[in-house]
Amino acid sequence: MTDLNALMQQAQAMQQKLQDAQAKMTETTASGTSGGGLVTIALKGPGDITAVTIDDSLMVAGESEILADLVMAAHADAKRKLDEANTALMREAAGPMAGMNIPGMPKLF
Repeated sequence: MTDLNALMQQAQAMQQKLQDAQAKMTETTASGTSGGGLVTIALKGPGDITAVTIDDSLMVAGESEILADLVMAAHADAKRKLDEANTALMREAAGPMAGMNIPGMPKLF
């Protein structure tokens, strides 16, 4: 019975670590750039845009498609970095359970 109690305590500790990691994820930030730094987008938490910086040289009439492409590329770069940071937080929280595929349980990164 003590093994079951120890297992329950470990599960509760892991649950707390996962909750802490989720809280950290809401504060995680990442920046993405495109066009050699002409466009920068900053994201926070689940992907909320907190800042967009566009170099004045891109403000040319008739070049809106180029600007749109650069904004989308910068956002994709920032989102990829944010997802990597959040995945790392969850892997750290999951500890030895990370990557395990236990039937009936959600996969933990």
